[in-house]
Order: sequence, then C-alpha cells, then structure tokens
Amino acid sequence: MDSIDQLDESMKVDVRKLEVFNKISKEGSRQVADSLNQMTGLDAEIEVAKINLLHMDDVKTHLGDEKKVGIFVELTDPPNGYVLFVLDPADSKQLAQSMIPGDSDSESGGFSDMERSAIQEIGNIMTSGYIDGWANVLDTTIGMGTPTFTYGPTHAIIEKMGGWPDEDIVFVLDSEILAPSTDVDLTVYTFPQIHDLVELVKQIDIDTDVGVDTVADESLSNN
Repeated sequence: MDSIDQLDESMKVDVRKLEVFNKISKEGSRQVADSLNQMTGLDAEIEVAKINLLHMDDVKTHLGDEKKVGIFVELTDPPNGYVLFVLDPADSKQLAQSMIPGDSDSESGGFSDMERSAIQEIGNIMTSGYIDGWANVLDTTIGMGTPTFTYGPTHAIIEKMGGWPDEDIVFVLDSEILAPSTDVDLTVYTFPQIHDLVELVKQIDIDTDVGVDTVADESLSNN
C-alpha cells in the first residue's frame, strides 16, 4: 500500500479529493514564482518535476545529509506543522546575487551577512507565497511564524526546526526555478499535521471547489 492509499484508508478521504494535494503543490509553486518575480525581477518560472507523498523514513533518505541551505517556517493554523525549503548552497548564492550583485563570500564557501539577509528575505517571500497557495486551494487562511535561515548538514537543519515531526507522511515537491540568468533546484518539504489537513480537505466540495480549480489549472497549463 503506497502513501496515498494509506492516507485514504486511515483518514477516510474521498479518493477524488486526493487530486487536491496535487493542486495545492502546483498553486503553491506558482505563488512562489510570482513572489520571486516581484521581489527580484528574475522573470522566473517554477517547473514542478515531481510531487510525492513520502513516508518519514523515505524522506530522511531523500533529504540526505549534505550541506544545504534550509529555510523553515512553522504553520500556526491548520494544517499546522512545518514547511522546509531546501536549496543547494551554490544555487542560494545565485539567488542572493540577483538582489545584491557583487557582494559575495565565495572564497570562504560561506555566506556574507548581506547574502544571508538576501536569502532570508527571499525565503520570507517564498514561504509566504507557497503557504498562500495552500490556503487558496483549501479555501482557508493559514498563519505562519517567522521563516528561519539555516546552513549546514541537513540533520542539523532538522534539529534547528525542532526535530523530525511526529507524523508518518510528508509532502515533497521537487522543482526547479527557471530564469534567464539562473536555474535553481528547489525542494519543498511540507510536514502538516495529517489529521488537520484531512479535516480541511473533507470540507472541500468536489463538484464546485475542485471542479473550478481543475478548470483554472488546465487553462494555466495551456498558456
């Protein structure tokens, strides 16, 4: 039994509503691209390579333990939990340079104060846009804390986030930020409280909310 089947079985979600999870991630990605464009002028697009529901053990393997840049934020309203953005350090520098050309700490392999500040600000915009995308599809409002910038081995990033959440299933979105000046790989790990998320999904009217989203999604994909 895969993760989606297990989610359906354990939480009794109408299987037709599972498509909502794809729409949530796609809408979140679109919001991230729009927010980045407004802030950096990159003319960026988000290409969603893969959206998966993974077991926590599989997520630990997927995340690995290399040095990464992590930006995490706590959700203060249902579905609660955390959202973690993970980027390669070199890609993070590229994003920072789009805002502060010429300021770099490349010789040390770390980040200058200005680069950290730029990445933090980009993280604020990306997390806000991504969570707004979730809220739009779920027809709710989702509050969040202050996004936190971290840099180091991924296990240390998770520790700063408060450790591995006590949930079995994680949403993992592998995507790429495409822009004329740079391509940046971005992975988003969403650790919701599954019960809270399912309660929100159960409130969605399949014949209206999901149908409208489907039409919107198809029209966007055809542009």
